[in-house]
Amino acid sequence: MRLLFLGDIVGRPGRRALAARLDGLRRELALDVIVANGENASGGLGLTAKNARELHGAGVDVLTSGNHIWKMKDVHALLDGEPWLLRPANYPPGAPGRGAAVYDIGPGLPRVAVINLIGRTYMDAVDCPFRAAQESLRNLPEKAVVLVDFHAEATSEKRAMAFMLQGRVSAVIGTHTHVQTNDARILPGGTGFLTDAGMCGPMDSVLGMDQQIILNRFLTGLPVKFELASGPVMLNGAVLEIDDAGRCTGISVWREESPTA
Repeated sequence: MRLLFLGDIVGRPGRRALAARLDGLRRELALDVIVANGENASGGLGLTAKNARELHGAGVDVLTSGNHIWKMKDVHALLDGEPWLLRPANYPPGAPGRGAAVYDIGPGLPRVAVINLIGRTYMDAVDCPFRAAQESLRNLPEKAVVLVDFHAEATSEKRAMAFMLQGRVSAVIGTHTHVQTNDARILPGGTGFLTDAGMCGPMDSVLGMDQQIILNRFLTGLPVKFELASGPVMLNGAVLEIDDAGRCTGISVWREESPTA
């Protein structure tokens, strides 16, 4: 099985560039599954139900998310109703939606399970992601490809999660920082790992936002209103090869630049 995991989609530029390429990427990379983190796909902060449906209809098989998923209220019902849209599993009981699900991809392919988690270091005080990961695994079928999106700030927390899950899941891919790392590797037991997949959004930006606005904030220390940057867009992620036993046999960072979206 070949799987493409895409980093945080940022605003309309990220959505448009990605939608224009999904069909081609599925053919060119011989992909069976496309998973993407969509928590910043609407205005650069949050995700509307409309944009979530558009991304799914364009070819994203599973959308994961993170701390900004709650910003747009209309997505709450979609989280409850659609298994292809996930929120982090370690939010307390009562939060809309689900943090893990299993998907039938197609004839001759193993089932794919996706677990969405969020970190606690430098982030909101939610339930323990490590215990949530263990609980999610107990509820999944034994024979399945298992992909974990760990939406976290600290590289140490992401690496610790990967080491805890090595040999138990197919891959642990980090999201949230919007900066693609260069540490893709296969851990013992066949678990692929990448600290952060990066983002799908404006390239000449600060994490997708207008660079001058962010620079002014650093220079003055004053609050500013974030605005999406314009110009060329980069698509960042990772391509994984996974065997029928759920072991990762190949992982590589993937990046593509697109014209202005």
